[in-house]
Amino acid sequence: MHLDVQDLRNFYYRSQLGRAAQKAVRIEVLRFWPEAQGQTVVGFGFAVPFLRPYLEESRRVIGLMPAPQGVIGWPQGGPSVSVLCEETIWPLETGHVDKLLVMHGLETSENPGALLEECWRVLGPGGSALFVVPNRAGLWSRSDRTPFGYGRPYSQSQLENQLKLHGFMPLKHATTLYQPPSERRFWRKTAGMWEKLGGRLSMVLSGGVLMVEATKRVHAPLGPGLRETVRKPLDVLKPKPEAKPV
Repeated sequence: MHLDVQDLRNFYYRSQLGRAAQKAVRIEVLRFWPEAQGQTVVGFGFAVPFLRPYLEESRRVIGLMPAPQGVIGWPQGGPSVSVLCEETIWPLETGHVDKLLVMHGLETSENPGALLEECWRVLGPGGSALFVVPNRAGLWSRSDRTPFGYGRPYSQSQLENQLKLHGFMPLKHATTLYQPPSERRFWRKTAGMWEKLGGRLSMVLSGGVLMVEATKRVHAPLGPGLRETVRKPLDVLKPKPEAKPV
């Protein structure tokens, strides 16, 4: 079940907790992708708050928003790059995306398998997909006061196994949002401290968000020509035997 786009916008842009979550997740996204010079960057779900750093340097930025969620114009003050689309049928050419960010999309999808197949289709050779989902072991997935409390949360092994089943090869993973999902003043004032502490003690503290970067796995085609081996490739260099007189 997708959240309404207005609720997502209000959380990330109009609440102190949402702005803190946006900052923490964006820092991690930039660690995975420090630049996107001349590349096509696409976000699906509600990924637009995290695509802003790529607006100037990338060749193209597109924010895909599924129809059950709804769409808003983004960014404010400039030409909109938001596109309303079907969840598993995207208006993108096959293999033309360099970077794909899926945020508030996979965990709320009614057909995650078909969604991953569409992700695989649009991702280009050598491209990178970053999947951001609620962490099953974190506090944020247990609170319905934030968007991370909806849908199905994942553990790292569950997410990576799902990606492998649909042709992806997981490369790196990270967690973030170690601060409690609370609007109380104490937790908001100490949010930065919790993020730094959690990054150092990630084996003890569980972040609220799990992030896995994956690439497209393509198997080499097996055609009839590849199954045959040339046993004596140099026979062609040998002199032909002279013909016997008749």
